Amino acid sequence: MENFTDPVFSSDHLLNYLPENPIKEYFANAWIYMTKNYTKFQIATWGSLIVHELVYFAACAPGIIFQFLPFMKRFKLQPNRPETFDGQWKCFRLLMFNHFCIQLPLIAGTYLFTEFFQIPYGWDEMPPWYNIALRVFGCAVIEDTWHYFLHWALHDKRVYKHIHKVHHHFQAPFGMTAEYAHPAETLILGMGFFIGILLLANHVILLWAWVTVRLLETIDVHSGYDVPYLNVFHLFPFYGGARFHDFHHLNFTGNYASTFTWWDKIFGTDKQFKEHYAKLEDKKSKSQ
Repeated sequence: MENFTDPVFSSDHLLNYLPENPIKEYFANAWIYMTKNYTKFQIATWGSLIVHELVYFAACAPGIIFQFLPFMKRFKLQPNRPETFDGQWKCFRLLMFNHFCIQLPLIAGTYLFTEFFQIPYGWDEMPPWYNIALRVFGCAVIEDTWHYFLHWALHDKRVYKHIHKVHHHFQAPFGMTAEYAHPAETLILGMGFFIGILLLANHVILLWAWVTVRLLETIDVHSGYDVPYLNVFHLFPFYGGARFHDFHHLNFTGNYASTFTWWDKIFGTDKQFKEHYAKLEDKKSKSQ
């Protein structure tokens, strides 16, 4: 009997049946140009910062536009709490401090990490996309676990008012509030992002792939809008999404995980969330 170690069943063989990636050549040329013309420090530090800022504000852009589109109000989870210019400006100012004074030094540290562990930068050493995707998923599971328990701890009344209260300034979150937090919280919860990198990185591309996915996810859950059929993240089982995390900001307790729902299910910290939406569904059915 044949087994799955046979070349016929190998992932590389199966991928031969997929159409050729139309942007692979352009991406390869751009990557090779980058590695030939910039140092590893420049790529790991300034390249990572550019990726972070571009992805962050590009992902925030739809939410900024949505607030001016009346038909999007039906998708807003807290329609009676609209965004304000003052609130968004307040958020932006703290974001800039956190991004450049807290996160940039952490990003710069990734260069030392790649040097110490000899993480490759070259195109020829880059793993296939499915390997990167699996490692990104692993990073997400690790970060979600770290975030759940540390986030829950930050809600302890002895520390909440000193640190996590800053993030809860906005009871109705919007995309930019994803990284609106006390600098100490940025460090505490941010460590979960780097644990996966430390354990799973086999190429510098993983850092950029993981930061891209993580930013898209956290901005989505803070967006304040629930449009599931336009959101590819909802294709993944146990994905919480905006509805799940928005309730955390509305209720201040429960739903502590960053991405998935399993830890909240296991420890019962989603109980109030379930009761809240059960009441809404009951009220909706009675009104029909």
